[in-house]
This record gives sequence, structure tokens and C-alpha cells, in this order.
Amino acid sequence: MITVKETEDLDLFIKIQTLMYKGDKLFVPPLIKEEKKLLDDKKNPFYKNASRKLFIAYDNGAFVGRIAAIINRNHNKKYNDKIGFFGFFESVDDYRVSNKLFQAAEDYLLKNGMNVIRGPVNPSMNDTCGFLCKGFYQEPVFMMPYNRRYYLELAEKYGFKKDKDLLAFYLSTANKPKKYLTKLADYVKKKHGITLRNFSKKQFNSDIEIIREIYNRAWNDNWGFVPVEKEEFEFGTQDFKTIIPEELVIIAEKDSKPCGFSAIIPDFNQVLKYANGKITPFNALQLLYKMKKIDNYRLITLGVLPECRHMGVDLLLYISSFDIVEKRNGRGGELSWILEDNEDIIKPSVSKMNVEYYKTYRIYSKKIGTKESYN
Repeated sequence: MITVKETEDLDLFIKIQTLMYKGDKLFVPPLIKEEKKLLDDKKNPFYKNASRKLFIAYDNGAFVGRIAAIINRNHNKKYNDKIGFFGFFESVDDYRVSNKLFQAAEDYLLKNGMNVIRGPVNPSMNDTCGFLCKGFYQEPVFMMPYNRRYYLELAEKYGFKKDKDLLAFYLSTANKPKKYLTKLADYVKKKHGITLRNFSKKQFNSDIEIIREIYNRAWNDNWGFVPVEKEEFEFGTQDFKTIIPEELVIIAEKDSKPCGFSAIIPDFNQVLKYANGKITPFNALQLLYKMKKIDNYRLITLGVLPECRHMGVDLLLYISSFDIVEKRNGRGGELSWILEDNEDIIKPSVSKMNVEYYKTYRIYSKKIGTKESYN
């Protein structure tokens, strides 16, 4: 008998994900401590303007799935809609289980005035989001989703339809940018007075605020984007000071004023796959050694102020990011994610960088109480 129950046991809720992927060689358990930060509605500033309810599915007492229902009030305020979200979804390959999980999330959202359910987002579009739907045989990169292929079938059988695809590209350091692009990048610097500098940990707070302001303005018109408030952004980037080298974050300035930035992160999944969700005194030295061996990266975000677009600042940041990974003896990195219809980024910049389109992540939606698509 399949039942779904509410829970506030974060340890149990997190544990279920690992159980779902037992024996899956590609799955990398996230750090339990970091997952708790995302889910803790008492400590995570995101929940000052949001609420969530957690559900666990049981089959005769055995754990068979989980889901979170999420209401992001800042999202609904910006878009003047009543969209609720689901996230942190995991399920065995059994439609009876997924049906009850989706229904539990829907019921919670309906009781709270929502008329559309969208997801997965964990817990927002500024965190991991989407179901992997292309690239199942590639290792997952840090802070990007990984799921079984049948998750798509479970969602679509319930009535979810594609809302938006998020694309991921791979850039190998073996594929150097064409010479004309590097020359163009140099031309951009001179013509528009663009300079680049590294993120400074000595002025950590002010540089973090510069990045937040650029991020919010640069992404403001992107589908589904909700500006990140200061407290929330600081909460999400507090580990930058200790784990991200300064050279991996680049700030572009025009006439000495910030106009864009790019941020690269090491693919910590290359280390976390040995941690089993925890860093302990027993594995710390081994993990520290493996940290030095990381050779894969992720360009996690890149933004340029609207008034500085079409000057080539984005190309300049891509070229500079490539150079940094190459100097660190990296084999390459993932550029993710990019909206499928973001032609302003894909055509003029990404497509010129000898990248391989290799993964897709899908956001779904449906009207609550029907099988109808929101679109």
C-alpha cells in the first residue's frame, strides 16, 4: 500500500535521494550539510519570501520517493501570477508512487491559491533545476541535476508538458578559440575601454554585492528569473571565500565601472563522489588530495549589464575564462545552463567557441487540477 506523508525530518528527506540511486555509478551524493541549507526554512533567507512542504512516499513502510511543494512569493509578485513549484523529486519507477507525490504537491499548492505547478526547481531557478533529458551517459557536473530517464515518463504521464529547456555545452581546452576571436577580444578591450580584474577576497563583501547587482540586472528579462535579495545571495555564496580561487571569478569594468562578470567553479563532483555526502576526519585528507586533481570546471554564470551588451564583453569573458581553465591544466568545462531561446548568447558568443551541445535539462508545468499545459 502506497502512502504519502508530510515530514520535517530533513535528514530522512535527504537520505531518500541516496537510496533511490543505490548502485548507480554516475550519481554523486551531494553534501548533506549543503542540502540541509537549501531545505531549512528557518535558516535559509529564501524562505522569508517563500514556503515549502516536504512529502515522503512509502510502500508498505519502505521509502519509495519524495517531493517538495514550493511557493515563491517573489516570483508571483514579479510575474503577477499564481505559479507554485515542485522540487527535490525522487521516485522509484512506479507511476502509482509518482502520481501520489505529484498529487500531494498539487494539493498543497491548490490550498494556498496556486493554479499552476512548475518544476523541478530545488528550491528556485537560482539553484539546481530541471530534469536531465539529454546526456544520460555523461557524468553530472557540480550543482547540475542528475536523474533517471524514467522521471520524464512519470512527469509526462501525470500531465506535465515541457515549459522550457535549459541547455548545457561543453568546451574542451583542446579546442582553442579561433585566432580571429582572440583578436576580436583584444579589439573590444581597446575600443570600449574594457578592463578585467579578478574577484578580490580582501574586498569580499563589496565584490559580492557588485556581482549580485550585475546578476540581477543582466538576468532580469530572462524567463522565470527572480532577482536575488542581498541576504539570500550572501547566504548562497558564503563558501566562495574558502573554496573558490580568486582567479576563477572575473569582473569586467568599462571606464573603471563594473559592467559584467563570469564565474567558474571547479567540478567538485570529481571529489564528492568519494565523500558519500559527508566530510569527516577520516576522509578529509583523501578529499583534499583529490581536490588538487580536479581537471574539469563549470562556467556557472556570466552576465553583462544591458547597456554594455553588443560590445563584445561576453566574448571577452568567455575567452578569458577559457584561458584560466587552460592555465590550470583543466581538460575543459561545462557552460550551463543557457535558456534554449537565448539567441543573444547562443549565436554570437557560445556557438563561436568550438563548444559541443551535450546536455539538456527540462522544466515542466501543468495547470493544477487538469491535464492541461500552462503554455
